[in-house]
Amino acid sequence: MLNENDALTVLSALAQEARLRAMRTPLRNHPSGLAAGRIATEVDSTSSTMSFHLAQLERAGLIRSRRQANQVIYTAVPEALGSLLGYLLDECCSGRPELCAEVVKAALGNDRAAFPVSCGGPARPKA
Repeated sequence: MLNENDALTVLSALAQEARLRAMRTPLRNHPSGLAAGRIATEVDSTSSTMSFHLAQLERAGLIRSRRQANQVIYTAVPEALGSLLGYLLDECCSGRPELCAEVVKAALGNDRAAFPVSCGGPARPKA
């Protein structure tokens, strides 16, 4: 579980438009990740600016990087977002965690709340 300082670090890392958009991009491509240049292209940023933002996200523990040939591949760390949510919901609803289901429903949207959630979004029933 995160402590207050860790939660502030994660929230600060996400509190900037380019970084928030950059975070969502590897989440959509989890677990394979994406090259830094591809992330920059997808969020309409320059490579040098994106390198700065990706470093901030990595310091906050939200993404990991690895070398693959001559590219740096960034992969999302969904557990870090889960830890942030856990921190925020730790004392939810006066210690009655079952009431936090309303928070989850609100986060997913009422039309999607009936579907299980996976990293790629809510799973849809098979036709």
